[in-house]
Amino acid sequence: MNYKPLPRKFYHQDTVTVSQNLLGKIIVRKIRNKLLAAKIVETEAYIGEHDPACHAYQKITNRSSTLYEIGGTVYVYFIYGNYYCFNIVTEEKGVGCAVLIRAVEPLQGIDTMKKYRPSAKSLHELTNGPSKFCLTFNIDRTLNKEDLLGKKIFISNPLDKMKFEICVSRRIGLNIGKEFQYRFFIKDNPFVTKHKINKEAKTLI
Repeated sequence: MNYKPLPRKFYHQDTVTVSQNLLGKIIVRKIRNKLLAAKIVETEAYIGEHDPACHAYQKITNRSSTLYEIGGTVYVYFIYGNYYCFNIVTEEKGVGCAVLIRAVEPLQGIDTMKKYRPSAKSLHELTNGPSKFCLTFNIDRTLNKEDLLGKKIFISNPLDKMKFEICVSRRIGLNIGKEFQYRFFIKDNPFVTKHKINKEAKTLI
């Protein structure tokens, strides 16, 4: 497959725009002689300057320092003592914003993905959540600060473009910053996270 990394300028757009424009793009992961590819179907934006749910909100810590790197940098963090979340740093260096990849649709290397997450009961449940996605793509903290313009992991334009509608809603599982409509997903895609919030989602014009 002729996947190619997106240019740096894509990640230097404002975070909400990047979050929306990532939908339909292909995330590619190379592990030795294996290639995993999946379509991004759900994202969440986190904007440090006014968003209390963002790890960069009003502070810089050892963990959040990666958020201040140049747009296109990978930010991976550990949650609940068991799982990882994969984020893409956006905008200019020093801003402190990112997009969380919440769900993807497997395209290539599905057998390998299943080996990394054998507990999945179906293909649709393989990658319909941020930690599920990280498990199937073998993502952990070793990828923190990785450059998405490299070869190990990157985002590509799709080989075949397809039209779709984008839905917007509140983000999932937050205690603070719940009011922001920063979650975006492809309408009616079966790989999107199943959640009651989906019922209140609106289609973007």
